[in-house]
Amino acid sequence: MPTPEPVPFSTVLRTASSEEHEAAEQSSFMSRLLGGRLGVEAYADLTGQLWYVYQALESRTDQLAENPLAGPFIDRSLLRTAAIERDLAHLRGPDWRDGLAPLPATAALVARVEELAAEWPAGYLAHHYTRYLGDLSGGQIIRGVAEKTWGFERKGDGVRFYVFEEVDNPAAFKREYRAKLDAAGTAMDEIERRRVVEECKRAFVLNGAVFRDLDSRYPLTA
Repeated sequence: MPTPEPVPFSTVLRTASSEEHEAAEQSSFMSRLLGGRLGVEAYADLTGQLWYVYQALESRTDQLAENPLAGPFIDRSLLRTAAIERDLAHLRGPDWRDGLAPLPATAALVARVEELAAEWPAGYLAHHYTRYLGDLSGGQIIRGVAEKTWGFERKGDGVRFYVFEEVDNPAAFKREYRAKLDAAGTAMDEIERRRVVEECKRAFVLNGAVFRDLDSRYPLTA
């Protein structure tokens, strides 16, 4: 019998983390936000927390670009920090940094990303994949809801975080990204691949914890 083709690493990551991914997506905070049951202040709060996350993801891009495993994923067209800052200026005003602080879950996620960026680039890739591919996919749903619910200009200030102006063809970009993941997987041994899979699960759990912290700020009302 012919030897079965190995499962692409991108597929392994997606299927292995599907439960954690679904749990994060279906959190109470995100469900209420996407259902139009939270005010724009909750959306601004989420955007403020994401600023810390993307600072961590993007603070070591120059060093990571030199890494043979992480380097192919370091793409300036993905960088989100400047777009988030423009959104925050629109949402919170020019002094948007005043009063902004990371939630405990955000601080934990940031610490993990910073640790991995410095010490384990393969693990960093799990968080890179979790965030950026999610922004290019489900993030577009959030953008559409935000524009409709709070009247932001289409792809304008307030939702620029979700607008990848330098990605001409998101579908093709995502296919190429997954191909890079598959190539990265072939460069790892089985133990390393398993470690990255576990880190991908952890990434979704850590992001879900941020949503739970945000949820506690906006309790359900009768």
